[in-house]
Amino acid sequence: MNLSDSQTGGSVPRRVSAMEAVLGHLRSAIERGDYAVGDKLPSEAELCRRLEVSRPVLREALRALQTMGLTVSRTGKGTFVVSSTVEDPTFGDYAASDLLEVRRHVEIPVAGYAAVRRTPEDLDHLAHLLERMEHETDTTAWVAMDTLFHLAVAQAAQNPVFRRVIEEIRDALARQSAFLNELGGRREQSNREHRAIVEALIDRSEQDAVAAMSHHLERVSTTLTDIVRAAHTDAPTETPTEPSTEGGPEA
Repeated sequence: MNLSDSQTGGSVPRRVSAMEAVLGHLRSAIERGDYAVGDKLPSEAELCRRLEVSRPVLREALRALQTMGLTVSRTGKGTFVVSSTVEDPTFGDYAASDLLEVRRHVEIPVAGYAAVRRTPEDLDHLAHLLERMEHETDTTAWVAMDTLFHLAVAQAAQNPVFRRVIEEIRDALARQSAFLNELGGRREQSNREHRAIVEALIDRSEQDAVAAMSHHLERVSTTLTDIVRAAHTDAPTETPTEPSTEGGPEA
């Protein structure tokens, strides 16, 4: 199968990865009722054979199905369908809606405080992280730096409670970031949004920092909504075949 270009919440077409094709195929099958609630999905070996993909690609897709709340994995028993519709993805211990609500109430004012209180050391650290993120091509490494970036903004606010809150949701932030990058091609857009935040901090503009963080979280929310609402008719209908060189998320 020649994986086609698709749009996931953005205006720029991007290449669909092997994992996205597998996820779309399985999600469509669940939404159509080919696998009903309570049904067990075929084994990993069988799915890899049918879909002609490697086990790592399949496992990423299965994890995404579970994050979406469509399936649950039971140790030693397999993967079972628990819902036929996507409602509220879960990242670690937190539902996406709860996580975003808290982030809006914490990270937006934190950005404003950081613009007023940041030190030269804070700016150096953020600038270094931003530069590394803009040149990073590995998703796992980028996601790790993404969480460090948000921790660094909280640190710049000079209130240890803010940093502690971000630390508490750090694992959920990383899971959400990986999810959005893989299914929403968010990396380059996120880099631009992060740069706007840093520039506002450099200018000591509380208003611009608040606006930049607000925009960043709104784009996160919009991409999540687009992924959750994606109609199964938009998913590839052919059997996915894993490409040899393509598959990374692009914005």
